[in-house]
Amino acid sequence: MDSLTQITLGAAVGEIALGRKVGNKAMLWGAIGGTIPDLDVVANLVTDQISAMAFHRGITHALFFGILAPLILGWLIYAFYDVEHRSQFWKKLLMAYGALFLLLFLGSLPMPIPRMEIVSIAWIVSTAIIAFPTVLYLISKKKPLEERPTWKGWALLFFLSIITHPLLDACTAYGTQLLQPFSDYRVAWNNIAVVDPIYTFPFLFFLIWASRKTRTSDRRKWLNYLGIGISSAYLLFTFMNKMQVDNAFRQAMEEQEISMSRFTTGPSIFNNILWQGVAEGDSLYHYGRYSLWDEQAPFAQMNQIGKGHEYLKPFENDRVIKILKWFSNGYYCVKPLPEGKLEFSDMRYGTFPMGDGSEGFIFQFILEPKDGKIVAEQVRPEDRNMEGAFTQLWERIKGI
Repeated sequence: MDSLTQITLGAAVGEIALGRKVGNKAMLWGAIGGTIPDLDVVANLVTDQISAMAFHRGITHALFFGILAPLILGWLIYAFYDVEHRSQFWKKLLMAYGALFLLLFLGSLPMPIPRMEIVSIAWIVSTAIIAFPTVLYLISKKKPLEERPTWKGWALLFFLSIITHPLLDACTAYGTQLLQPFSDYRVAWNNIAVVDPIYTFPFLFFLIWASRKTRTSDRRKWLNYLGIGISSAYLLFTFMNKMQVDNAFRQAMEEQEISMSRFTTGPSIFNNILWQGVAEGDSLYHYGRYSLWDEQAPFAQMNQIGKGHEYLKPFENDRVIKILKWFSNGYYCVKPLPEGKLEFSDMRYGTFPMGDGSEGFIFQFILEPKDGKIVAEQVRPEDRNMEGAFTQLWERIKGI
């Protein structure tokens, strides 16, 4: 999910853990905990785009990390507020940093990333994770707490805020490596878009309202629970919606006599009304969109898209190609481009309307053979003609 949603979720569960004891600081530290897994994006600073993509939503989003990292961070934050032993602050900080580095390094070894790059990634990500709360604490002028929690209380706060992050991410199409370092399987329930304001807004609204109440107020507690409850109810609705859409897609394929080996469906960005589906055949993919407000039958209009997998055969042992195939879960199509380049499209995210009236796959890479290896460059939104795209998206959500 987007960063704002994860920050809000982390703050809400942080309030559950320690709101009664430390007030708004529980929301603040919970928000930091909710952000920590996504600090894996700093891997982009020390490695190539493809390795960084493989690392993202890897070990920092694993249940293994979500259980062990809170013990380290909880002990560290407890040390921050330990007035009696403040002289040992930097020693404990270094110890926490070393433990976190070791956790990230060992947890990343099974990933398809060169070993020396793993050292660099573990170093920069652990530095970011430790520096984030440390800098925030130092600029807060080391204000003492009205009621000091135990390190177990801090560990519980970070456990709730960190573990909920990958579980929510697993609800999206991107996929989350929950089982690292034991398996690189990407869990992707694909029931909610990466950005969905209807899920985020109740969390944020009631969290802000709750933050204005005193830490011992019962109203503060129930306002926070109300926000969690409404957003969780909506999340449950998206799971039920996903089941209905899957059934509608299967039925549409049967009625249109389309033979498929497997399929996937998922919501389009910003909503849970407009869905896209991809069915894999022998040599073609069948792609269609369906709005719950459509007047015609679900997935009545299907487009046939050639796989183009044969274009990758000369490079099937290339590391970049292996990662892209794994990342896309095999739902990808390839098109030749001028100058020997290839366009690799991950089909799980569907298409987005372009400014010229055409549709383009959201997740695309331009592949270029260089010196016997493949160099991949992701197509960014700024590289596309997006004029009027959101208007077209809204029009399609309203149905046809």
